[in-house]
Amino acid sequence: MFAVEVRESIMVAHSLPDSFFGPAANKHGATFVVDVAFLGPALSRHNVVVDIGRAQAVLKAVLAPLHYQDLDVLPQFAGVLTTTEFLCRHIHHEICAAIRRGELGDGAEALSGIRVTLGETPLARAWYEAALSGA
Repeated sequence: MFAVEVRESIMVAHSLPDSFFGPAANKHGATFVVDVAFLGPALSRHNVVVDIGRAQAVLKAVLAPLHYQDLDVLPQFAGVLTTTEFLCRHIHHEICAAIRRGELGDGAEALSGIRVTLGETPLARAWYEAALSGA
């Protein structure tokens, strides 16, 4: 299995209004390091999994609507607990949508999956890994 991984970061505000989350139930800021691995069993005709520049551009575009936003007020997250795990899956789905639009270019057709990892601190991270949904 081959992989190309790109990284970006975002800053958000949000709350997790449930006593399960203790102090994180209150509004707080979070800076996430976002790693996305594009996984494939073979290389493209250009001997890459995907173009790393396009992968970086897709990730940056997917994250732009979240960066410096209060997730609690975004309509797409109304009534949703925007946990780190949830955000991993959300980003995964948005990257799959970009792939369906052809934004990743050559090699995307051979991808077997994508892993999205969000690092909350140097000590804690979560990820979501799945096949390309509808891509």
